[in-house]
Amino acid sequence: MNKQKSIFSPVKAWKYLLRKPVTVLKKDIFDNPRESSPRYRGFHQNDWDKCLGCGTCSRICPTNAITMVQVDTLEDKEGYKKERPAFDYGRCSFCALCVDICPSDSLNMSREYLHLSKQAESFYFLPDSRGIHGDTRDRGYVRDDDSELLDLNRYEMELEPVDRKKSFIEIVRGFSLEKALAESARCVECGICTEACPAHMNIPEYIKSVWEDDMKGAVGYLYKTNPLANVCGRICTHKCEGVCALGKRGEAISIRWLKRFIVDNTPMDDYEEAALSYVTEKVDGKVAVVGSGPSGLSCAYYLRTLGYEVDVYEEKALPGGVIRYGGPEYRLPEESVLKDIGIIEKSGVHFITGTKVGRDVSLEELRDRYDAVFLGTGFSLSRQLRIPGYEHSDVKYAIPFLGQTRDYLRGLADMPDIMEKVVVIGGGNVAFDVGRTLIRLQQRKYGTDHVSIAALEHRGILPCDKEELEEGGEEGLKGHFGYGPDEIIITDGKIIGLRVKKVISIFDADRKFNPSYDESDSFVIEAGQVYIATGQMPEYEYFSEEMKSMITIERGQVKVGAHGQFENFPWLFAGGDIVQGPDIITGVANGHDAADGIDEYLRSRKK
Repeated sequence: MNKQKSIFSPVKAWKYLLRKPVTVLKKDIFDNPRESSPRYRGFHQNDWDKCLGCGTCSRICPTNAITMVQVDTLEDKEGYKKERPAFDYGRCSFCALCVDICPSDSLNMSREYLHLSKQAESFYFLPDSRGIHGDTRDRGYVRDDDSELLDLNRYEMELEPVDRKKSFIEIVRGFSLEKALAESARCVECGICTEACPAHMNIPEYIKSVWEDDMKGAVGYLYKTNPLANVCGRICTHKCEGVCALGKRGEAISIRWLKRFIVDNTPMDDYEEAALSYVTEKVDGKVAVVGSGPSGLSCAYYLRTLGYEVDVYEEKALPGGVIRYGGPEYRLPEESVLKDIGIIEKSGVHFITGTKVGRDVSLEELRDRYDAVFLGTGFSLSRQLRIPGYEHSDVKYAIPFLGQTRDYLRGLADMPDIMEKVVVIGGGNVAFDVGRTLIRLQQRKYGTDHVSIAALEHRGILPCDKEELEEGGEEGLKGHFGYGPDEIIITDGKIIGLRVKKVISIFDADRKFNPSYDESDSFVIEAGQVYIATGQMPEYEYFSEEMKSMITIERGQVKVGAHGQFENFPWLFAGGDIVQGPDIITGVANGHDAADGIDEYLRSRKK
């Protein structure tokens, strides 16, 4: 309710009639300027070390006074653009919305207000933290809690630890519509996430589609660059979130979970129509893809969008590679994998399963049958850890164990033979997948669990995702971090434990992997089985000796040229783990890039 004014209010102004007027001389404007108020909104200052170049200030400016300017002298850094805001003070209304919304907290407004020039363009500045002229850090207006425009808190969705470890049900519930809208509204559409994503997904665009309730359009944006949207909506390494502008002052947007919301909540008819809209009629060209993991599936799908006939060769009975046999069921349900692979099948890709290239068919035979060949065979072998006792039958390896567990849950294999007390060696995501899977199997078999994990790295530098560490601990995984394996203790033919010793350093002076230990600090972790999850290796059985002499393999990875093409074998391309190491979204990007390269190669042959 408005307060009623007094009828005597106009009379109050009469008091100024008797006051002495203030006269400001022209020389005093510069020689003796009046001091501005503490919260004065003067010229802008921008800390270039903090500034992301995200352009959020430019997009919110109501007078179009801010232009993002390319600054080529800036260092290339992931999560930063080489742009900085320039201000046109002929347009600026000094509203400070740019300061209020700045995600990186780099902008403020100084108390400077004096500037005189007859040149119009001199009112256009590219400020840094020194101000526009002179070395000043005299801040005037800065954002406070009352003027904050960003929602810095994200929404999380998980079951309680006591519930989730008793089953393989997916632990993340997913966003409700209300929460998805709230989360999508947080996005400032800066696009820094797109640059960081190996597949350069259209992230701001599909998040905006969620906000606009255009789910079919959102699926269209997903499939422009990623045909494994269901998989990546659940187990992507989400590098995009690591550079999210909001993460500088608060919590990054849940980009991965918004992707999952899209694929889980789009009607199937709309989903298929959007996902298959890029696929074209087949042209005169046939390509073989070896391996049906992320890179192979991506390559196959995008070759179909270019019109090529594609056959995918897979050694196992079911297509999917690591996403079918590696990812744990509680993170990646079978139906999600089936949905992605089903779309790729409907695009016209033909899968030839139970066929191993190098055993059932040679690479040379594929060369003769097809116009080009793509290799996406991944890291399918477990890396052995040659410590005393490693050859015991109760020493298990991550990849076979996870694969058998997935087949067990499909009803295609028996439950893995697990003991009541086990220990896992390794500190990456795969090691935690193994440990958390073992907990669930022990709960199913024994009604209790006892799983330990030992890793060279201490807690602060573990290579696993932060959520794996936190969730594993909540589920009862017992961590021994900063301790390396020394010996598997065997008594009367049975494993009774793993001796570990304290790690002093992991790398030597030349930064080579060469752990050193404190021999006086060791103990035994009680266990009847040891599970090794210290890395995977490729298998290059399909390369003939002649081909091996003409290609380069360094640290298990093949060296290729642009688009994954082999220099001495222009018909042969590769991507995924065997080129850039294990990472699903990088494999997707490699496959898409290789599809473009194969298209260029085949078109060039017809000229």
